[in-house]
Amino acid sequence: MDFDKILAKCGDSGRYQYLILGLLGYIAFTSTLHYYSQNIISFVPEHWCHHPLLENRSYAQIEAIYKPFGKLASCTRLDAIEGDNVTVSSERCAKWIYKYDYGFRSINAEMNWVCDDAYKARIGQSLFFVGSLLGTLTFGLLGDRLGRVPTLILANQCGFIGDFCTSYAANLTQFAVCRFISGWSADANFYLMFILVLEYLSPRMRNIHFNITLGVSNCLGSLAASWLAVLAGNWRIYLTFMSLSLLAVALFYFVVQESAQWLITRNDADSAIARLKYIAHFNGRQVPAADFDAFRSHCAEKRQHVEQQPTARLLDILRTPRLRRTALIVGFMFMLNVLVFNTITRNVEGLGLSPFVVFSLFGLVIPIAGVLQAHMQTRLGRKATVILAMLATGLLCCAMAVALSVEQWQGQFVLFLALTLPMRLGSSMCYTCASLYSSELIPTCVRSRGLAAAHVAGAGISFLSPYLIHMGVKFAAGPSLILAVVLMVCALATLRLPETLNRQLPITLADGEAFGRGESMLSFECWRRPADEEETKSTHSIEELELMQSKTKPLET
Repeated sequence: MDFDKILAKCGDSGRYQYLILGLLGYIAFTSTLHYYSQNIISFVPEHWCHHPLLENRSYAQIEAIYKPFGKLASCTRLDAIEGDNVTVSSERCAKWIYKYDYGFRSINAEMNWVCDDAYKARIGQSLFFVGSLLGTLTFGLLGDRLGRVPTLILANQCGFIGDFCTSYAANLTQFAVCRFISGWSADANFYLMFILVLEYLSPRMRNIHFNITLGVSNCLGSLAASWLAVLAGNWRIYLTFMSLSLLAVALFYFVVQESAQWLITRNDADSAIARLKYIAHFNGRQVPAADFDAFRSHCAEKRQHVEQQPTARLLDILRTPRLRRTALIVGFMFMLNVLVFNTITRNVEGLGLSPFVVFSLFGLVIPIAGVLQAHMQTRLGRKATVILAMLATGLLCCAMAVALSVEQWQGQFVLFLALTLPMRLGSSMCYTCASLYSSELIPTCVRSRGLAAAHVAGAGISFLSPYLIHMGVKFAAGPSLILAVVLMVCALATLRLPETLNRQLPITLADGEAFGRGESMLSFECWRRPADEEETKSTHSIEELELMQSKTKPLET
C-alpha cells in the first residue's frame, strides 16, 4: 500500500482536489498581480518640461510646441515662448507637465523620476529580482524544514510587507529596500503551492485541469493588474490594495493539508495518515483502517531502504560528461529564457499605445500560447517546440529592432502591436516549454533541487532586465537586438539536448548519463520512423513518472 494507492482510495480527483485547484488559481492570480505591480507603479506618462506660459495650454498645444525636438522633447527646457518661436534653455528641467494615462499617477511621476533620474525606478526593480533570488533559496530551505504550508504563508506575508511598505516610500532608498523585501516572495509565493497541488492530484487532472487553472488565472491576473491601477488612480492606493490580497493566503492554513510525502520524509507517518484521512473525509470516501496500517508498514520499510542507499546530491550531476553537458545546457537555456520572458512582458511602454491596454492584450495571449504549446509538443516533441518558439521569437525581435530603427515608422502603434503580441506569445511559449523540457531532462532523484537551482539562476539574471529595458531610452533597438541574439544562441545550444517525448525519462544519475545516447543534434520526434518508435522502451509522461518515483523518493523543493 504505497502513497499512490492510498491516495487513490482517499480520492485523487475529488472535492478536495478541486478545492486546492481553486486555491492554486487564487495564488496564481495574486502572484501575477504581485509580479506585474512593480512594473505598473513605474509607468512613465507622457511629459514635457514645465514653463509658466504652458500652464493654461492644452496637451495638444504643448505637444505641438515640443514636436520639433523629437525624442528630446520630454527633457528639453524652454527659456522663452513667443508664438511658434521658442528658445531652448541650457538648464536642466526641474519640473514637468504630465499627461496621465487614464488618470493614473505612478511613482515616477510623483517623484519626478524621469529624464536623467529615470534610472532610479530601475534600481528598485532590479533589487526586486535580487530579493527573488535570495527568497527562492531561503524559502526553499524552509519548505524542507518547516513544511510547505507554513512556508507558503510566510512567503506571501513577506510579499504583503514589502508591497505595503513600498506604498509609504518617500525616497529612493526606502523604495529600493521595500522592493527588495517584496521580491523575496516573487517565486516562492507560488512555487510551494504548485508542489502541494501536484502531490495530491491524479495524472489526468494534472494534464487538463491544472493547465486550464493556471492559464485562466494568469490571464485574469494580467487584466486585473492593469485596470485595478486605473481604478485606484494612484500608485500608493493601488499597491496597498495589491498587498491586502496577499493577506488572505494566511487562511490556507485551515484548509490546505501539509504535504503527506514531506511528512513521510520527516519520519512522521502518523501525521501523513492524519492528512490523508482528512482528504478521504472531505471527498466522502470510506477507507478501511487496515489500508492505513498497510501504508504505515510500507513507510517503515521504505525508510529502512532509503537509509541503506546513498543519497544523490545535486552536484553529482556534474561528475559524468554527458549528464554534466545536459545539466549545464539546461541551466543556460532556462536562465536566458527567463531573462527574455521578463524583459518582453515588462516592456510595454513606448509603443504609441497605452501601457494598460498593452498589458491587457499581453494577458489575453497567455491561454492561446498554452493551447498552441500543448498541440506542438504533442505533435512535434519537446525539443522541436522549444527551438521553433525561440527561433520565431528571435526573428520577431529582429523585426522589432528594424521597426524601431526606421524613423518613418515611429508612432505606428498598429505595426508595433502586430510585432509585440506575437513576441509576447512566443516568450510565454519559450518560458513554459523550457520549464517542462528542463524538468524532464533532469533525473528524478535530483529533479526538484535541479529545478530550484535553475529558478535561482533565472532570478539572478533577471537583475539585468530593468536595465535592458532602460537601454531603449538611449538606443530604441538595443533591447530587441540583444534578445534576438540571446534567443538564437539558446536555440543553437538546445540542439545539443536529446528529445524527451515518448521516452522513458531518466530516474537515476546513471539513467541521465545514458539518456539520449546515439541521438544527433537534428534528432526530432516528428522525424522518427515507425521502426524507431517500436524500439522505444515503455514510456511514461513526467506526471506518471513522478507518481512511480514517489514510491522511492518524495518530491522535494
